[in-house]
Order: sequence, then structure tokens, then C-alpha cells
Amino acid sequence: MTTPKKKVKRSVTKKQMRRVRIIFWVCLLLLLIPVLIFGWILLSAALDTGSPILGDRYKDDLDPAITKAELDQIRDNVADLSGVEKSEVHMATATLRVYADISDSASIDTAKSTADRVYQTVTAVLDPSVYFTQTDSKKMYDLEVHVYNKVSEADDDSVVYVVETKTSSMEAPVSQVVSEPIDAELAQQLRDNVENRGKPTPTPDESGEMTLTGEEMETPQEEEEVTDQG
Repeated sequence: MTTPKKKVKRSVTKKQMRRVRIIFWVCLLLLLIPVLIFGWILLSAALDTGSPILGDRYKDDLDPAITKAELDQIRDNVADLSGVEKSEVHMATATLRVYADISDSASIDTAKSTADRVYQTVTAVLDPSVYFTQTDSKKMYDLEVHVYNKVSEADDDSVVYVVETKTSSMEAPVSQVVSEPIDAELAQQLRDNVENRGKPTPTPDESGEMTLTGEEMETPQEEEEVTDQG
């Protein structure tokens, strides 16, 4: 027959074992949770390897959107303008760029007037107050009109390039002749620096006299010896 003392010992032992089990499972869960989270991150990264991460910086903006049909119409209308030999239309990062190639002999005034006509042609299809004007809650498109007579070397004085710009934050377009430097003197200095790059430059020698790097010159001692012999 079991004595009361033995019953008490068995009861205490069971309670201790139950407590140990509870502590064990709690510790196991605490260890498994970060391991599972870390494992899920690794698995997700492995599954997404090679897939681009896409974002939409213009979410809820650019409304209404410019359609392909409108771009094609603008390109055709610009190509029909007098003096325009070729036209291209590109959309990149919410900026509509319209390119018009005019005669090689065209002057700056002709390029400016053509840029104005191209701008009017674009805005006849796309209302600037709708498509090229931002609001307090919405960003809209920027417009760039590029008119040029030819693509040649940078030092070709006959090149004419005009850009007329209307950003969504501007009230009216601004025209600029980018083929002419704003500071002609600075531009010429930069060209000269590029041309003279790599050429020997005068450097002072130990006696303080200037010598040209890479060229032989008579030293003052050699000149004295020649004089004495004479």
C-alpha cells in the first residue's frame, strides 16, 4: 500500500516535469521563430534572384496619360511642317522629347521659328494646361522640342541647335540656343586646355631657369666654355 509520503513525492515530480516541458517548448519556440524568419528571407531572396525590382515613382500622377496614338499623330504633324526634313518623338521618364531635323544651311532664327511651330503643333494635340502643368496633388509631363540643322563636330560653327523647354512647373516655354556658348571666352579656354593636354609644359630647373620638358638646351656652363674658346 502506497504511503501518503510517496504520493506527495510523485505529485511534486510530475509538476516539475510538466514545468520542464513547458519551459522546453517555450525556449524551442523562441529559437525557432527567428530561424524561420531568417529562412523565409533567404528563400524569398533565392526565388527572386534575377527578377527586376519594379517601382512606380509616378503613382497617381501623369493623369491623363499620353497615348501612343497621340505620339504618332505628333510625329506625323511635325514631319508635315515646312522646313522639317525628319522628325522623331520619344517618351522617357515623364518627358516628351520631339526632335526636328531641318536644312543644313538653316540659320539660328530659322531654327527658333521652327521650334516655336513645333511647340504649337504639339500643344495642338496635347493641351499644355492639362498635360504639361502640374497641380498641388499631381505631377505631369515635361516637354522638350529639339531643332537642329545637322550633327557635326563640336567646333563646326555652322551647327545650329535650339531647345525649347516647357516643364510642368513652368508657366511658359523657354528657348535656348545650345549650339552657342553662354560664355564664349570660357568655352574657348576649355577647348585650348583640351588641345594642349599632353603637350610639354615649361618647368623650372634647379637653377631657377625655365626649361622645356623633353627638349635639350645648353646650360649656362656650356655657354661660358664656348665663349672662352672664341
